[in-house]
Amino acid sequence: MTYSRLHQRFPYLPDLLLLLVAMVWGSSYGMAKLALAFYPVLGMLALRFGLSFILLLPALRALREAAVRRATLGACLPLGLGLLAIFLCETYGVAHTSAANAAFLISLCLVLTPFAEWWLLRLRPSGEAVLMAGVSLSGAWLLSGGASLQLNLGDGLMLLAAVLRALMVCMTRKLTAGKPVATLAMTGLQGLVICVGCLLLAQLQGGLPPLPANPAFWGNTLYLVVFCTIFAFFAMNYALRHSSATRVALLTGSEPVFGALFAVLWLGESLSVASWVGGLLMVAASLWTVRPRRQAALAEA
Repeated sequence: MTYSRLHQRFPYLPDLLLLLVAMVWGSSYGMAKLALAFYPVLGMLALRFGLSFILLLPALRALREAAVRRATLGACLPLGLGLLAIFLCETYGVAHTSAANAAFLISLCLVLTPFAEWWLLRLRPSGEAVLMAGVSLSGAWLLSGGASLQLNLGDGLMLLAAVLRALMVCMTRKLTAGKPVATLAMTGLQGLVICVGCLLLAQLQGGLPPLPANPAFWGNTLYLVVFCTIFAFFAMNYALRHSSATRVALLTGSEPVFGALFAVLWLGESLSVASWVGGLLMVAASLWTVRPRRQAALAEA
């Protein structure tokens, strides 16, 4: 069954997949933080995405058809480079901040997505979107220490990753919507671009140490490969071919909540009352921002 027929038969499948993506991506910050205790950032990313590419090698058979090959290869290189930048910011960021902070700060991409659509796709944001952006920034201020306004390096990198994510969602929509892209093949090739990029950067820094033998490291890495990379990338690429960027942002808006819950319950991190209030403000503002555009998109459909 082709992806188009699958979508026609199960029209709510993209929505369900995106909610599952929010769950696994919310947990990914904590899992990545645990893996980084054993191996450096560039090595962990190269391993994660290199294994993802190897596991998806059979999907490259879909590139035999010329039209599919042109559409897929035309999208995977720019999107792969964009993802490389995002994951470098996210992974270095989570290494220097708490997993809960990382999950909350990345939620700014939901508020930024309508503005990225205005710039890249010529869809102007509503006045409510501008207002909710201010509410979300207030939430980020509370989350990051209130009056002190002392963002550390990790928090700054997570904020940059949020900006890049918003741009990436719109670029993925622009480069894949209505085109015969092989979703699984593109997911694998994006992983290859990220892996090669990390290996080149590591070589410039003197290379990588031997791989650790600790079972916990490999367990966390395999979780990141199977659920947070292969499944999540496939679901996002699939959904963005059938949904608007803001609808995708809406359905992944619960990611920070899952991230904070994972960090508190699994990693033993703690959040102050002000941090919880700030994080909830960010999530609420993000969901409210995309709500009117979601309705408009449904009406047009």
